[in-house]
Amino acid sequence: MIQNPILRGFCPDPSIIRVNNDYYIATSTFEWWPGVRLWHSRDLKHWEQLPSPLRRQSQLNMIGNPVNGGIWAPCLSYCDGRFYLVYTDVKTQKRPYYNTHNYLVWSDNITGEWSDPVYLNSTGFDPSLFHAKNGKKYIINMRNGFKGILLQEYDPEKQKLVGPVFNIFPGTDLGYTEGPHLYEHNGWYYLITAEGGTSYNHCVTVARSKNLTGPYEVDPANPILTSMDTPDAYLQRAGHADLVETQNGEWYMVHLCGRPLQEMRACILGRETAIQKMEWTEDGWIRPVDGRVPARSVAEPAGIPDYPLPTEPERDDFSSVELPVWYSTLRAYPEGCLSLTERPGWLRLRGQDSITSLHHVSLVARRQTASSCTVETGMEFHADVPEQVAGLAYIYNNENFYMLLQTTNEAGKPMLTFLKSDRNVITETDSPIALVTPGMLRIRLEVNGKDAQFFYACGKEDWKPAFEPFDCSILSDEHCPGFTGAQFALYCHDMTGSRKNADFDYFSVQQRTH
Repeated sequence: MIQNPILRGFCPDPSIIRVNNDYYIATSTFEWWPGVRLWHSRDLKHWEQLPSPLRRQSQLNMIGNPVNGGIWAPCLSYCDGRFYLVYTDVKTQKRPYYNTHNYLVWSDNITGEWSDPVYLNSTGFDPSLFHAKNGKKYIINMRNGFKGILLQEYDPEKQKLVGPVFNIFPGTDLGYTEGPHLYEHNGWYYLITAEGGTSYNHCVTVARSKNLTGPYEVDPANPILTSMDTPDAYLQRAGHADLVETQNGEWYMVHLCGRPLQEMRACILGRETAIQKMEWTEDGWIRPVDGRVPARSVAEPAGIPDYPLPTEPERDDFSSVELPVWYSTLRAYPEGCLSLTERPGWLRLRGQDSITSLHHVSLVARRQTASSCTVETGMEFHADVPEQVAGLAYIYNNENFYMLLQTTNEAGKPMLTFLKSDRNVITETDSPIALVTPGMLRIRLEVNGKDAQFFYACGKEDWKPAFEPFDCSILSDEHCPGFTGAQFALYCHDMTGSRKNADFDYFSVQQRTH
């Protein structure tokens, strides 16, 4: 059986394709760099992370992007030997003024370099590229304000949208119509959308038409997938889906989901990706085999053996010369402020702006994928002034986080301090801990559901608790609010501008299955 979610922790808005015997999924990254996470599988069960398609600033410049801005709902497709990716870079999202710019990139090698972007439009987010059987290509996206689904032809020779814009589907009474994907099957055009909003009323709906531009008839069984009426279901917030056909003619649907701590309805792990097995009915509609409530486990595809792939290691001793694919940074790669070669076997971060900046921040993050975790790092750092700090962060975004940081007081004595930011309101402990023992500072974070606590040790000392336990439910989608998920991060800032460096010896993230 395939166990859900297949992509755990901060992997929302999946788009899936199959190329021969290989499956690929693209997921949203919002303001986190690089843009778009890319995943590969041979069996729909085991997944490995691949290099991002958007890893040059010429493709994506998010410096200054707001919280929850950046990459929304990429769509991955493949046609005639070429991979295509369309995506939105959201610059503002304050109603009614959404600034949502849509782009297209392509590559003949999914793990190679991708093109610089072609601008498409700014009419709405969640763009999709539809390759019609007649050879034409079309861009579809929701219209800002949730005013329907727009369709327009894309000319690959002219590299721009051409011809009239059609509003092909107004949505259903569920509202918040978004996340469109088009398919041709047995003489019909099928349109899958996400509706109900991205929280606990999220759902998947289907409509179809004999004509590309409509009108589209609504599936009488809508929504075909949702948890809205099943508050005790393991997978909540199910929606934003995409279909794929296996090489043996079976159908599966990947979709967004969340796993809340049931007593709090708080998704600390953020929005994740699950999969459901699908079947076509006699009257030509597609349905989940296990019913409309998302299943925790689903049948594996027939005739495809298990194909285990490399996964993210628990511990990184920084033996590589480039940052591995499982790390993220905020808005941009900290060029000139991150090095794995200046001190081999260590990650060096040079301090830039503080965490509250929307511009240049020195931070390296790993996703939280289970509700119980042990996180640890060892660090060497020598602050000259209180404006220089480094340590370990437990972070949702730069408005919601906890940090255990080494710095110095005005007398030049090293100390530990504890910061909390709750919806951009920052508080700092009144009682910092003096560090009197020389040697490497080790920091540990223990997370158990909604409860967490930092620990520290200097040199060969035993572990000691650092300040009081804290409530990590403020790092959930529902509280922040947001669309991503909690992460663990190595962090350094230097507000003097002198770029004081912190050196990290290792980064261990042990995640216990949830």
